Amino acid sequence: MANKIANVDIRSTMGDLFPDLGPETPVISGVAHDRSESMITLRGVPDKPGNAAKVFTTLAAADVNIDMIAQASASTETADISLTAPSSALDAVCKVLQGARGELQFTSMDVDPSVGKVAVVGVGMKTYSGLAATFFTALSDHGINILMISTSEIRIAAIVPVKQLDEAVRALHTAYGLDASKVEAVVYGGSGR
Repeated sequence: MANKIANVDIRSTMGDLFPDLGPETPVISGVAHDRSESMITLRGVPDKPGNAAKVFTTLAAADVNIDMIAQASASTETADISLTAPSSALDAVCKVLQGARGELQFTSMDVDPSVGKVAVVGVGMKTYSGLAATFFTALSDHGINILMISTSEIRIAAIVPVKQLDEAVRALHTAYGLDASKVEAVVYGGSGR
């Protein structure tokens, strides 16, 4: 007799527990957006082990919630570190980073409070190819510039100019077949975190 946990045979496969609902089930189940983000970029951070840790330890000590992070290294042995944080915390973030400028050794700081985040979400994303291509093509076709990208197994997110955020949401909705006349989709605003 097989062991049972909550009336589920532990020999069950994932397919038994979460059956394939067929080709009509959308891989992308919703589009999320957030207007409350700001993007901060530290330029010319020395590209050495531990410097990113210093940046985020400094922000953590100030109790700042960070959402997205990107780092780009240059041939000049420096890196640019970009991050997003809630716009409501922007003054605190800037004050903390400027106060630690000597320790963090960045050469300049760019601040952009006029950005928004748009994301598509779906549980089955990692098993389907072409979803990122669809995401970026949809935004490109609408002339929407991507400022930062973040992905996970269930989400593709991008920071875009806030003035184009609504258009980005509509473009992605259409690109993934989530228009209300076709599929009941989940669309929400807010933190999207």
